[in-house]
Amino acid sequence: MALNAEESGRFADLLGQHSDQIVKRWTDVVSTSLRGRLSQVELDRQVRELHEALAAGLRDGASGRGLDLKSDAGGEIRAVLSELSRSRARQGFSATETAVSIFALKDALRGALGTEGQGKVRLDDYIMFAGLIDDLGLFTFEAYSQAREELIADQAEQLLELSTPVVKLWEGVVAVPLVGTLDSARAQVVMERLLQTLVDTGSPYAIIDITGVPAVDTQVAQHILKTVVAARLMGADCIISGIRPQIAQTIVALGIEFGDIATKSSLADALRHVLRLTGVDPQRRPAVRREA
Repeated sequence: MALNAEESGRFADLLGQHSDQIVKRWTDVVSTSLRGRLSQVELDRQVRELHEALAAGLRDGASGRGLDLKSDAGGEIRAVLSELSRSRARQGFSATETAVSIFALKDALRGALGTEGQGKVRLDDYIMFAGLIDDLGLFTFEAYSQAREELIADQAEQLLELSTPVVKLWEGVVAVPLVGTLDSARAQVVMERLLQTLVDTGSPYAIIDITGVPAVDTQVAQHILKTVVAARLMGADCIISGIRPQIAQTIVALGIEFGDIATKSSLADALRHVLRLTGVDPQRRPAVRREA
């Protein structure tokens, strides 16, 4: 809801004349809704920033064409509301708890308006001011939702990276232990991390372990095959380990062919296979040196 210049001036005067009363009541209402989850010092700071930004926007609107949250006069208000929403999203507050911090201004205004005029004038002003506060609350809710979505996306990306480690098993041998479902996004991360590790270590062999993959279908097989082909282009041979009986039956039933790619039932078998290829006898034990 947009306020014209005269309405903006009256609202600015109200916030200025009863500043302490409004801020105190506003803070008390928000504090009750948050149930002590935010320190009093931080809450006081946030409420005062909101009060100052709103008062400044109203004064600008009073000297111009009024206040519209989307206009230049509402720029500072939008910035403060966005920062509040991002802060609350990072701290784990809900969207309702965040929006209530804005809607609580209505309760604070009722006490201040009670000291102004009587009857229709007071009621009209309250309805007008409440409309603007509703817009502020809706903007806060939307900003919170956007911030929350960005936070969830960042966390999902971090979890994706953590769930696809590339480890060095032996000199010249790296392994990618896959756990969980292998979709397109995760397959891309696996491929990128494996190729980068091959470049960094100069390893000629890579083991892709699918022991932790619950099921292998055509899509999963295609992702694995693409990773193997990409690794071969980098000059590395791949061995697939973790082929359990159930997975072997599924692969045969689906007609999936791994071609000349070596497959093993376990990571240990795959490592032994690679060591033999590199000329290392995994069965030979180092000689024990005896003292004379």
